[in-house]
Amino acid sequence: MSKEILSYKCSCLLVIKICLSTLMAPWVQELHFNHLTIPITINSLVPIMPAGPIPVASGDTLYLSNLDDMIGARVFTPTIYFYRSDYKSCAKTFVMKRLCDALAYVLVPYYPFSGRIRETKNGKLEVFFGPEQGALMIEAYSKMSLAELGDLTVPNPAWSPLVYKFPNEEPYKIFDMPLLIAQVTQFSCGSFSLGLRLCHCICDGIGAMQFLRAWAATARTGTLVTNPEPCWDREFLKPRSPPVVKHPHIEFMRIEDGSTLTMSLWQEKSVQKCYRISREFQAKLKDLAQSNDKFSCSTFDAMAAHIWRSWIKALDVKPREYKLRLTFSVNARQKLKNPPLKDGFYGNVVCVACAVSSVNELVNGNLANTTHLVCEARNSVSEEYLRSTIDYVEVDRPRRLEFGGKLTITQWTRFSMYESADFGWGRPIYAGPIDLTPTPQVCVFLPEGETDSNGRMVVCICLPEYATNRFTEYLCSVVPSDEYVNRKKLLN
Repeated sequence: MSKEILSYKCSCLLVIKICLSTLMAPWVQELHFNHLTIPITINSLVPIMPAGPIPVASGDTLYLSNLDDMIGARVFTPTIYFYRSDYKSCAKTFVMKRLCDALAYVLVPYYPFSGRIRETKNGKLEVFFGPEQGALMIEAYSKMSLAELGDLTVPNPAWSPLVYKFPNEEPYKIFDMPLLIAQVTQFSCGSFSLGLRLCHCICDGIGAMQFLRAWAATARTGTLVTNPEPCWDREFLKPRSPPVVKHPHIEFMRIEDGSTLTMSLWQEKSVQKCYRISREFQAKLKDLAQSNDKFSCSTFDAMAAHIWRSWIKALDVKPREYKLRLTFSVNARQKLKNPPLKDGFYGNVVCVACAVSSVNELVNGNLANTTHLVCEARNSVSEEYLRSTIDYVEVDRPRRLEFGGKLTITQWTRFSMYESADFGWGRPIYAGPIDLTPTPQVCVFLPEGETDSNGRMVVCICLPEYATNRFTEYLCSVVPSDEYVNRKKLLN
C-alpha cells in the first residue's frame, strides 16, 4: 500500500472520528471546571434576629420528627448562588443590607431557623431557643472578578471559600450551630455570590425552596412575603405507639462491605466529574429501559439505572456475586392521605428508597432489568412505608452513616432553584452545590441554569482517577443514533 493511500485512509478515519464526536456532543457533554484559588477577606459576621415577636421564648423547645433527625439529615447542605450586578460604589452595603433586612423579616414566620439543635435522651434531637441566637450573615470580599472564576455552569470545589465555615469546624457538626449561615461575597466587578448553609434537620430540599422563595420575594418587594404560610407541625410525623415496623428497611442496614467498592473509593483520591445530559439522551434511555413493555418507568428510573451500571462497570467491582445498593430520596408529601399534610409544611418528608442488585447482574444484565429494580423501589414508597420508616428510627436509631456497597443519587432537578432565588437581581447564573468529593458515593442530578435549557440536566459524580475515562465511555455508549451506528461501521 502506497504512503499516499495510507495517508488518505488515515485522514478519512480522523474525519469520521471527529464527526462521531460532533454527533455525540449534543447527547452527553463532559463539563470541566477551573482549578483556582479564590482569595477571600471576611469583613464582618452579623447575627440576624427575627424582626418581630415570635411564638417562643428563651428556654423553649420544638419537636423534630424522626425524619428530621435521621442520621442522613444531621448535616448542613451547602449551596451557592452567583449574581451579576452593575452596582459599583454602593454594591457592598446595598446587597448586604437588602439581604439582612429581608432575612430578619422572614425569620419571624420561619423562627425555627433562629434556634439551635441539641441532643436529648436516647439520641433524639430538638430545636431549642436561647438568648442572642439567630441566623448568621457574613460579609466578605474578593479582589477577583466574576469572569476570573471561569465556567459558572458546573459545580467547582474551588468555590468552597465562598461558603462560610467556622475556623476548625468539625465535619458533620450541627449542635449549637446557627441553623442558617449565609455568606455574601462581593467581587471586584460588582457581582456577588450568596453561599448558603441550611441545617437539613429543619427542612428538606422542597422545604428549603419554600424558605428561599419567601426570603427572595421579601428582598425584592421590601415587605414580608410568605406564600404559602410556613407550617411547623412536626408532631404530624410522630411515631406510632407502639411502633410498627412493617418493612425491612435495608436502606439503613449496616452491611460489612466484602467488595472492592468502598476501599477503592475511600482509599483512592476521588475527582468530581460532571456531564451535561441532553433531553434526547434521556428520552432515548427511557425508551431502551422499557423496551419490553412489561412496565412503565420514569426518566429518573432510567437515568439512575444507567448511572449505577456505568459506575459499577467503571470501578470494576469484585467479587461479582456481591450485593450492592442504590439509594435515593423520594418525596412522600403526596403519599400522605389520612390526613393529608398541611400546606406550607417545610420539614423533611422524604423516604429513602433502595434497589438491590449483584455486581454480576449490573455488569452483565440489561438496562431494562436494572431500571425495573429502581422503578419498584421508588413505587414501594407509600404512606405505610413512610410511617414504618418513622417507627424504625424510633426503635433502632442509626448512629452512623452506612456506605457499604452503596451509591446514593440525589435528584435536584425537581427543585425550582433558579426561579426561587431572584432577590431583585434576576435569576442566578448558577444555583446548586459546590463539592461532592467529601462523600464519594453520592451522585447529584442538577437542573441546568439556562432559561432555555430544553430539558437538559447536569449529572455530577465522584470517581477515582483511574475510573474516570471508563465511566465516561460507559455513560456515553448506550444511546447511539442511527447515523452514529452507520458511521461507526465505516471504522470497522
